[in-house]
Amino acid sequence: MPIYHQLGQIPPKRHTQFRKPDGSLYHEQLFGTIGFDGMSSLLYHLRRPTQVRDIVSSVDVSPKIADAKTIKSRKLVSFDVAPEDDFLDSRKALLVNSTIQIGVAAPRHSLTDYFYKNADADELLFVHRGSGTLRTLVGNIPFEYGDYLVIPRGMIYQISFDTEDNRLLFAESTDPIYTPKRYRNHFGQLLEHSPFCERDLKLPQELETHDETGEFTLKIKKQGVLHTLIYASHPFDVVGWDGYNFPYGFSIHNFEPITGRVHQPPPVHQTFETKSFVVCSFVPRLYDYHPQSIPAPYNHSNIDSDEMLYYVDGDFMSRTGIGPGYISLHPGGIPHGPHPGTYEGSIGHTGTEELAVMIDTFAPLQITEEAVKIDTGDYHQSWL
Repeated sequence: MPIYHQLGQIPPKRHTQFRKPDGSLYHEQLFGTIGFDGMSSLLYHLRRPTQVRDIVSSVDVSPKIADAKTIKSRKLVSFDVAPEDDFLDSRKALLVNSTIQIGVAAPRHSLTDYFYKNADADELLFVHRGSGTLRTLVGNIPFEYGDYLVIPRGMIYQISFDTEDNRLLFAESTDPIYTPKRYRNHFGQLLEHSPFCERDLKLPQELETHDETGEFTLKIKKQGVLHTLIYASHPFDVVGWDGYNFPYGFSIHNFEPITGRVHQPPPVHQTFETKSFVVCSFVPRLYDYHPQSIPAPYNHSNIDSDEMLYYVDGDFMSRTGIGPGYISLHPGGIPHGPHPGTYEGSIGHTGTEELAVMIDTFAPLQITEEAVKIDTGDYHQSWL
């Protein structure tokens, strides 16, 4: 994330002696990406962050593919995914390719019995239901309904929920997740025409520093395998850090929509980007104000991308038979557009209260066995 942040105690100059009150050294760690070329932060630990006591188990958690090559539009009812107690067990990958896994989760319980690190991918969590606190080794971020949480790869974290009623949309990306380049200047600052700015971001604040030794369970996902390790000291032992690589939150309710006299294309809704996909936020907004405008989107062909739309709340004016938690997939190679009656029916309307998250991937998505379980089966015929 191209913004500087600092928490806790740090020495005046990097890579120099930084001593505890008893005279011993703190242990410096570079937390970086893309070799030494990407975003990075410098962390200062009470103890060496390298102390592995044991590797207990390794389990393949790769998604099971049901349909690897498809042209079928699908509608998935994600609220049909049953809640589960464990945070990781509750995560169900639905649509995947070599660079992204998109899925949903309904965890009942907080992730507090162990620590978790995704070494494969940046994680984007969208909070549809629930509230709580994302706890990480570089600080905590409170979250609530409508928040995106961006967790960079390699970040050790736990997550605490306030209740058992939680629904999350998630995306795991092997490419780093950034804010859209066209909304940033060459210094990295978000520009005046951006639909959000740095002031809207939820940065890590409360820094937990635990001075504890013993046996601490850390689960690390690497190459689709979940490894369970035992560490000799508490992972949250950072006394201070600074840099550009850290988790942050952003509320979809703080996305300021860009409108026009005629219908605006999906890029105006863009919120995040990678080399392999974009994320867009559809929020309450005024409709187009040309006297002859048609607010509903025009038919368009998906030639170079697959479109996944997660419906959060509101009226979903271009779709029928859609409710909160539904997911539509419009694969590349076949056009899609508003459902019958919604194109004409949108004329004369002045605004929408819809709330949705769209992910457009530049490589085809595969359908997992978990997705098939919640597929209505007939969505591809809904334009007849």
